Amino acid sequence: MGVTEEYYHEWKTSSKKTTTMTTAPAKLYGKNLSEYDELDVDQLLSQLSPEEISILAKEVDPDDNLLPPSERCSYECNKEATGPLNRKKLIEHINKQALETPDLPEIKPYVPGTVRGKKWVAPETNGNTEHEDKIAIDLDDEYGDALNSASQEEIIDLAAILGFHSMMNQDQYHASLLNKGQPVGLGWDGVTKATQPKVYPPEPPNQTDPEETIKRVLDDDSKLLDLNWNNIKNISDEKFENLFKALVENTHLETLSLVNVGLTDRLADKLAEALEKNCTLRVCNVETNFISPVGIVHLVKSLLKQRSLEEFRATNQRSQVLGNKIEMELTKLIEQNPTILRLGLHLEYNDARHRIASHLQRNIDRIRQSRVGANSA
Repeated sequence: MGVTEEYYHEWKTSSKKTTTMTTAPAKLYGKNLSEYDELDVDQLLSQLSPEEISILAKEVDPDDNLLPPSERCSYECNKEATGPLNRKKLIEHINKQALETPDLPEIKPYVPGTVRGKKWVAPETNGNTEHEDKIAIDLDDEYGDALNSASQEEIIDLAAILGFHSMMNQDQYHASLLNKGQPVGLGWDGVTKATQPKVYPPEPPNQTDPEETIKRVLDDDSKLLDLNWNNIKNISDEKFENLFKALVENTHLETLSLVNVGLTDRLADKLAEALEKNCTLRVCNVETNFISPVGIVHLVKSLLKQRSLEEFRATNQRSQVLGNKIEMELTKLIEQNPTILRLGLHLEYNDARHRIASHLQRNIDRIRQSRVGANSA
């Protein structure tokens, strides 16, 4: 019991001992930083001269994002302005300085024919650079005789059929597939040359007279089924307004093409009003104009009134990107139209493209089924 009590007493006294940890003071360049904790920074700055303060202000971090770029640079130009900038004289001065400044002397002047450093020597070859290993293929006598007696054109055709594209060029491959005969002068080492472009005559300008067509539309001419003002320049807004007013009462015109004629939103609204009242128009093309996305929405919305238009095209406008909001609005309008069959619009989002394509396909199927049912009856 005495030994046990002695061990217990030692453990009791050792558990009451406390340990203290000492941390070394922070130092910079061997100096204790705690000495500067109680210093007054304002008092130190008041003791500096203006020159010393300017030097201290220049000591900034050039990568500090909290400072504007103009304050990160320590360079200051104290020279007075000598006058307005003369670019020509400045360039002449720079060129003059460049010509007058002597070149740095070479440590070792260049001597023709002197080799400096280690000269490259080509490795020796045994003269046998070709690979001697050959692939042996066992063929029947019939196939062997056929291949041995085949001409080069027949071998090329066989390679094209087997899909060995690397053994021939494009002209040989397409000629073999289309069975047109191999081009003359092209063998295994033949080089494909560019096909000479065909020269087509320039497209003649549009000779349609806007005044005459407006009068015919206004008179409801039964022979005028297609109106084409494409690429006609300098058509006044008054003529467009007269045309759109005439469309309201017209009952024979089926195709209206106004491509690259400078239509704006104001004229597009006039056209939308005419489309709401015209019930015979089947195709409307207003591509390559200056209609905004909102104007395109107004045009598509106007198609829901009469529901007679089957094709509408309005790509390549002032704004190339319609935006998600406009595309979703156009999608909802198209899905409400049971007669539209073809739509020419550049849509960026897959959802809008898929929904519109599915709806157009349903409209086409509905018309096809009604036509088949009418024929069978």
